[in-house]
Amino acid sequence: MNSAAGPGGATPRDPPEPGGKPFPPGPLGPPGAPRVLTIASSDSGGGAGIQADLKAFARCGAHGMSAIVALTAQNTLGVTAIHEVPPEFVRAQIDAVLDDIGADAAKTGMLFSARLIEAVASALEPRNLPLVVDPVMVASSGSTLLLPDAVGTLVSRLFPLATVVTPNLPEAQALTKLATEDRAVLTEHLVAMGARAALVTGGHGADHVDHLFDGSCHLRIPVARHPVAATHGAGCTHSAALAAGLAAGLSLPEAAEQAALLAGQAVAHGLADLGGGEGPVHVLHQFAACQADSATSQLTGR
Repeated sequence: MNSAAGPGGATPRDPPEPGGKPFPPGPLGPPGAPRVLTIASSDSGGGAGIQADLKAFARCGAHGMSAIVALTAQNTLGVTAIHEVPPEFVRAQIDAVLDDIGADAAKTGMLFSARLIEAVASALEPRNLPLVVDPVMVASSGSTLLLPDAVGTLVSRLFPLATVVTPNLPEAQALTKLATEDRAVLTEHLVAMGARAALVTGGHGADHVDHLFDGSCHLRIPVARHPVAATHGAGCTHSAALAAGLAAGLSLPEAAEQAALLAGQAVAHGLADLGGGEGPVHVLHQFAACQADSATSQLTGR
């Protein structure tokens, strides 16, 4: 793990553990599976959103839970319709999960509108959970997933609650209003905007690195890029794996390194032949499709 001083004069040091105490252990808390809550939108094509998050949680050995804020009519070609869930029902989902099962970490994804962001922030504020905020703004197909008037609400309400924010390069540039590809500069600006830490992922631009800045320490995590037309859901998979790492007790740098590795593997094994557009990543690639004979033998023990 290599650290370096950033352009703002930040000095290297060992990054701190993620802030905030975990939610009190519940029935599925340690020593059982880590509990991770995703608060995001449904992708009917199964490639991104809630569906990608739950698959990534499973890949990390975590128990995944969800609160859905919007439904999308979506496939590999784009998003054709978005239906918002009423904010009070979003709050009800979050409270139902956390009041009974609890969580060791949470993440947010596509939140779409200011009123949905307000509902999510109000629900999470008293919980003091490690929180990964993935500021999803545009789908890989180019469809808008965050209304322009919601950007300020996202920054003012969720950045202060976040353990880390995880934009890709175009999202980081849009949030900071900076055209630079220098991820060190971008992460420092994101932290100055209220986040405790920022990680700009490495899937875009000339520099093949995930860049993490925790307020004083910069960490560059090299990432591989794969010549596969199957990156749909890569950002969701990355932030979900990062949240699962925090839930399992990893430090922020350790969780970031795990997320980079897992997301890279998911792209490398992506399902490029699905649909007519950018195919989905495949985070569960190590599991083969069940065959009738093998499934029967597993069930019967023969």
